[in-house]
Amino acid sequence: MYLVENPVLQRELLVNLRTVRSFVLLFLFHVLLAGVVYAAWPQVERWDPEGNRAEAQKLFNLFFLGEFILASMMAPSFAAGTLTGEKERKTYEMLLASPLRPGAIVIGKLMASLAHLALLIFTSLPIVLLCLPLGGVSLYEVIAAYFLLMVAVATFGMISIACSSYFQRTASSLVVSYLIILPIALVGAMFWQSFQGQGAARLVVLLSLVPISSVVICLILYAVTSRRLLYPPDVGSEGGEVVDLDKEAEEAVGLVIQRDQLPDRLFAPPKRTKLLEDNANPVYEKEIHSEIFAQGTLMLRVVIQVSMVLAIPLMAICLYIWPHNAPYYISYVVLFNMLVGPVFSAGSITSERERQTLDLLLTTEISPWQILSGKLLAGLRVSTVLTAFLLWPLLLACVMVSHYWENFTSVLGYLLIIALTCFTTSMLALFSSVNFRKTAHSLMTTYLVIIVMFAGPLAFAYFADLAFGHTPPDAPAEVIATNDAIVTWADRLTIMSPFAATWNVPMHFQAGDQGQSIDGSWQKFGYYAAFTALLNLTLFCSMTWLFNRRWRVAE
Repeated sequence: MYLVENPVLQRELLVNLRTVRSFVLLFLFHVLLAGVVYAAWPQVERWDPEGNRAEAQKLFNLFFLGEFILASMMAPSFAAGTLTGEKERKTYEMLLASPLRPGAIVIGKLMASLAHLALLIFTSLPIVLLCLPLGGVSLYEVIAAYFLLMVAVATFGMISIACSSYFQRTASSLVVSYLIILPIALVGAMFWQSFQGQGAARLVVLLSLVPISSVVICLILYAVTSRRLLYPPDVGSEGGEVVDLDKEAEEAVGLVIQRDQLPDRLFAPPKRTKLLEDNANPVYEKEIHSEIFAQGTLMLRVVIQVSMVLAIPLMAICLYIWPHNAPYYISYVVLFNMLVGPVFSAGSITSERERQTLDLLLTTEISPWQILSGKLLAGLRVSTVLTAFLLWPLLLACVMVSHYWENFTSVLGYLLIIALTCFTTSMLALFSSVNFRKTAHSLMTTYLVIIVMFAGPLAFAYFADLAFGHTPPDAPAEVIATNDAIVTWADRLTIMSPFAATWNVPMHFQAGDQGQSIDGSWQKFGYYAAFTALLNLTLFCSMTWLFNRRWRVAE
C-alpha cells in the first residue's frame, strides 16, 4: 500500500513522467552538462594526473556544486505543489476520503515528485564519470557525493511537502519552501567548498552527519504531515475562497498582523469601508484590500519571521563587524525579494482567467493601462514593504558605523539596486501572468527567468574564467584571442545581475582601518541601472499592447 500498490504513486508517475516537459527538461539538462564538460576539458595533448590533481578536483567540485544548487532549486518546484494542487483542483477532500492511509499519501506524493529529479541526477552520472581519467578524484568520492545529493533531495522534498500541507495555494507553499531550503543549501555549499582540498575528511564528516540529520528531519516532518492529513483542519471549505482574517489573527501563533496599525497597514491595509475617491483606480483598490490576502496571512507571517531571523546574524557580521562585506547583506536582501516579489504579481492576470472573469473585466470602462498599473502597484507595494523591513539594519549602520558616513553615495547605490530589483521581479511576474493561463506555470516561469537573469551571468562568468581565463602563454594566437573574447563577453553579461551590481558599487575605507576597500565601477553600475530601466519599460509596453490585442482573453 505504501510503495508497491500505492495508487497515488502510480498515478503521479504516469502523469509526470509522460509529459513532453519531462523529456524536454531531461534533454536540456544533459546537453547543458555535456557542454560544460566539453568546454572545461583540458585542451592539452598530454595530461599529467599527478601534477594536475588540483585542477581535476576543482572541476569535480564545480560539477557537484552545480548539481546540488540546481537540485535544491528544483526540488520545491516538483514537491511544493503536491497537496496544494489537490486543493486548487478541488480534489483534496476526495483524496482524504479514500481508503488510503495518510502516510501512504505522503509517501506516494514524495516518491512521485522526486522521481523525475532523481532521474535527472542519476542519468548525469556517466557524464560526470568522464572526469575520473583526469585524476584527483576517486570513484568512491563520486559515489559518496551522489549519495549525499540524493539524501539532500529527499530532505528538501519532504520539507516542500510539509509546507504544501499548510497552505491553500502553490505559490505560498513554494515561497516558504524556498525560504527554508535555500539557507540550508547555501550552508552546505559553503561547507563543501571550504574543505575543497580535504576530500577524505570532508566525506567522512558529511557521511556521518548529513544522513542522520536528514533521517531525523524527514521522520519528524513525515509524522507531522501524516497527522495533519489524518485530522485535517482545512476541509469543508471547498466552496469558500476567502479566509476570515480576524479569526485567523485570533488563532495565530507568533507574529500577528494588525491591519489597522502601522507598519502592518503598509503591506496589508484593512478592507475599505468607504466609497472610492474620484479618479481612484478600482483595480488597485480591489487587489490591495481584498485579493492578495484572500487566502490568509500565514505565508506572510512565516516569511517575515524567517527572513528576520536570518537577517540578524548577517546584519551583525556584514554591516557592523566587517563593513567591507556589506555587499553580502545587500545580496541577501536581493535574494529575499527574488523569492517573495513574484508571489504577489504572478497570479494577477492568471487568477482572472482561472475564475473566468477576465472577459468581464475588459468589458468595463477601465482601460488596459489602469488594469495593468493597478495589478502591478498592488503587488509591488507588498513586496517592496516586506523587502524594506530588511533595510533598517543598513540605515541603522549608517548612523552607528562611521565607515558608511564617508560612503554615503555607495549606500544610495545599494538602495537603488534594491528598488530596481523590486520593480523588476514584480514586472517579470506580471508579464508572465499576462502570457500564461495558470498561476503555477506563471510563477515557475518567473522564477526561472529571474534565476537566469540574476544568477546565470555570474555562473557563466565564473565558468568562463575557470575554463578560458588561464590560457597557456604558448597557445596559438587564435586560441588566446577566442578565450579572451569569451571571458570579456561573460563579464559584460553581468550587467543584468543585481548581485554583480552590488560589487560594482565602490566603497573606500581610510588607511589603517580594518577591512578592505571595494574597487567597484560606477560605469558598470550605470549600465545595470540603464538596462533594468529599459527592460521594465519594454515589458510594460508589451503587456499594454497584448491587452489591447485581447491576448489570451477568450478561453
